[in-house]
Amino acid sequence: MTIAIGHTARSRIVTRGLLFALPAILLMAVIYIIPVIVLMGFSLTDYSLGALNWRFVGLQNFVAAFKDPVFLRSLTNTALYAAIVIPAGVFLGLGVALLVHGRKASRGFWETAYFLPVTATLVAMATVWQFLLHPSLGPVNAAIKWFGFDPVSFLGNPALLIPTMALIGVWQILGFNMVLFLAGLTAIPQDLHEAARMDGARNPIDRFLTVTWPMLGPTTLFVVVTTSISAFKVFETVAVLTKGRSGSETLLYALYLEGFEYSNTGYAAALTLIFLAIVLILSIGQTVRMDRKVHY
Repeated sequence: MTIAIGHTARSRIVTRGLLFALPAILLMAVIYIIPVIVLMGFSLTDYSLGALNWRFVGLQNFVAAFKDPVFLRSLTNTALYAAIVIPAGVFLGLGVALLVHGRKASRGFWETAYFLPVTATLVAMATVWQFLLHPSLGPVNAAIKWFGFDPVSFLGNPALLIPTMALIGVWQILGFNMVLFLAGLTAIPQDLHEAARMDGARNPIDRFLTVTWPMLGPTTLFVVVTTSISAFKVFETVAVLTKGRSGSETLLYALYLEGFEYSNTGYAAALTLIFLAIVLILSIGQTVRMDRKVHY
């Protein structure tokens, strides 16, 4: 039975739907759309925080950014940081989730233990890491000296700064990724594993490759995207451990210095747009590329 809806009734339904959505639309405009428009306007000026006079400079801030050695170094450092954190955070999170998922009595304990770093304040934990990695007082170097090696200045050697902070980043995000993968593993029907075993996949590795890994496709896609965004947003560890000294600059910290320390609002706005563009392109690219291989 088909019920015909008149033009007037249809218009009334659409109007009511828009009215219901209006609060969310206004909230999105106030929180996201308007700030981005204002940010774009600032990026085209030489405005400094508190200044009464400013002028339109067009794309000059963006050109200056890609000629700025500090910005280029921060871009390279952030890329290196992400190159370590993203694969390590994803695959270690998956590995820990597989180990914890197989536990029975002690599963709750291990879930809590691995998730605790996620709940901890990273600024406070960065201070703890500063003590742990201290070249003379820290237990890490004490263990290194006990094995007969020379102590390592993890936070004093420019070549080790980004890898050291990346390891801290992996430690921070590992528990969150583990919980996401655990949710994905729990949602996989046990019948699929039994069917794979009956079809000859006796080895757990074979069952993982033929059943578990394909079924974790949507979860893996989400974990990769969120881990990538978190990696590019690194800030607290730089601010606490190195205070942005040469060799440890990252995109977000360089943006913070220009905007809040040096009050170069126009230039900081341009850096912010570049940062947002990089994160957006990376997220969309990963989603499009991985979505083709995901089985829903």
